[in-house]
Amino acid sequence: MKKSTIGVILHNTILGIICVLWLVPIVWLVCTSFSSYTGMNTSTFFPKEWSVQNYINLMKPDTVNQFPTWFKNTMIIACWTCVISTMFVLMVAYAMSLTNFKARKGMMNFAVILNLFPGMLSMIAVYFILKTFNLTNSHIGLILIYSASSGLGYLIAKGFFDTVPRSLCESARIDGCTESMIFWRIVIPISRPIIVYTVISSFLAPWMDFVFAKMILNAGISENYTVAVGLYRMLDKSLVNTYFTQFCCGGVIVSIPISILFIIMQKFYVEGVTNGAVKG
Repeated sequence: MKKSTIGVILHNTILGIICVLWLVPIVWLVCTSFSSYTGMNTSTFFPKEWSVQNYINLMKPDTVNQFPTWFKNTMIIACWTCVISTMFVLMVAYAMSLTNFKARKGMMNFAVILNLFPGMLSMIAVYFILKTFNLTNSHIGLILIYSASSGLGYLIAKGFFDTVPRSLCESARIDGCTESMIFWRIVIPISRPIIVYTVISSFLAPWMDFVFAKMILNAGISENYTVAVGLYRMLDKSLVNTYFTQFCCGGVIVSIPISILFIIMQKFYVEGVTNGAVKG
């Protein structure tokens, strides 16, 4: 057997093992969500009795479970953050890529240095700043946290804007276009792929975040929780035997909007790449 064939078999085997290890927890979560039990069952991988009752119970709010409200809160926060963050990222990337000013290089280096530090290091400072303005335990405070520093993540978008022909922008400037006109009417229409990437990334951050949501929404008011904080509450030692399967149901449901978003945006992603190749 040739070395190349052995290498392909070994490569595919490793990928298969990794794929199985990645899929097993997801399959177990989905199967457990359709279990007829309420608590954790580790005796068998697949439940002996199947039911959708836990999904029904999840949609019926009680003193602990307020999933419909949590879902609505998270959707509102994620949508607002997505819009604001996407605009920040694209505008900063455009400024750093297609415009020239004296502080440009220094600001780029400073942004890269800031990105080297984990965002968690700013948690205490951010909390006290929000507390000063009475924005703790509010969804506006969370939106500000997720959106305020989003412009620092401009590097990938800048890399895409670097491929935009400079002659196109220069011709527009000669014709009397302002920078805002160039940005909105020329650059944005040919930048669908990076817009899709930015939209998905901006939506995922607040949708999946637990740490900042837990820190800001610390008053114990259940109706203000996001999905991550609310589902985590179900894992409390005194509640897990009653709500664990509902927790699994919640985990399955929160993955649906992400899947739908990707399926919808994938069409525009392919269209943007195709149009860009033809125009280029």
